[in-house]
Amino acid sequence: MIVFLSGGTGTPKLIEGFRHIVSDEEITVIVNTSDDIYWNGLYISPDLDTIVYLFAGFLDTEKYWGIKNDTFNFLEQAKIYGLEKTWFNIGDRDLAMHVLRTYLMNKGLTLTEVTKYISRRLGIKARIYPMCNEHVEAFVELLDGKVLNIQEYLVKHRFEPEVKRVFFRGLERAKAEEEALKAILSSELIIIGPSNPINSIGPILKVKGVKEALKEAKAPIVAVSPIISNKPVSGPADKFMKAYGLDPSPLGIAEFYKGIIDGLVIDVADEALRLVIEKKFKIRVHVAKTIMESLNDKVALAREIMEFARTLGEE
Repeated sequence: MIVFLSGGTGTPKLIEGFRHIVSDEEITVIVNTSDDIYWNGLYISPDLDTIVYLFAGFLDTEKYWGIKNDTFNFLEQAKIYGLEKTWFNIGDRDLAMHVLRTYLMNKGLTLTEVTKYISRRLGIKARIYPMCNEHVEAFVELLDGKVLNIQEYLVKHRFEPEVKRVFFRGLERAKAEEEALKAILSSELIIIGPSNPINSIGPILKVKGVKEALKEAKAPIVAVSPIISNKPVSGPADKFMKAYGLDPSPLGIAEFYKGIIDGLVIDVADEALRLVIEKKFKIRVHVAKTIMESLNDKVALAREIMEFARTLGEE
């Protein structure tokens, strides 16, 4: 069984590759929920929806969010009425997910229970867990002192402003579901995907029980760097890492995950850093083509990670 820690768009791309070499029943995904937002009374969980839509076959794999071929008639009409936050794109078919989730949560179901219900309705065989049931919300403080919700920063402002810090409200009381922790402990391979380490993976690691389970797990833990040649494949990982005092490079990724991972996959463009990382952080490094432009790229990277993990398991 393979467990993924996932957020953003990078890890879902990698999972898509793995789905071509292992069955969905062998996959568990623990998903970041610190990017969740209340949108005009509806509870939106973007990273969770991306994973659900991926396994359901709905995902728009051009954008890696939302439902393919969705329309936006509701949103356009809502703008006429002056609805708030219309800068956040909610498609017509996508809207059904948010209405249902909010309805079920208002009836007392947890986010995990809602996700299980939706997975059953969609015939999803993989196990998908939100990182916690407590509401955690990420915020970005800009250099001028202004504080933005993470979605405001990412979507409304297109992650252009410089960042002073990223912080999370509610994370101190968040705890992982026992089922998710058991999945980590019983896994054969744990993969931290190429997602932003600060706002996509970092919150998962800070949820009560997760780091302890990772340390106790017997499976090799492999991370994939989302940074290539000092630039993120997508998103503001470089800005967020700088705000944390980390070098926006595979070196910074290794520093962030030190003590947690056994292996790190970096891109061929950063091959010169392999020996430096191995010597400084005592983390095994594998060099591969990590840019996933096609399905073949995704499958090839998944195969390389599997082989790399096998060598780690033999040590």
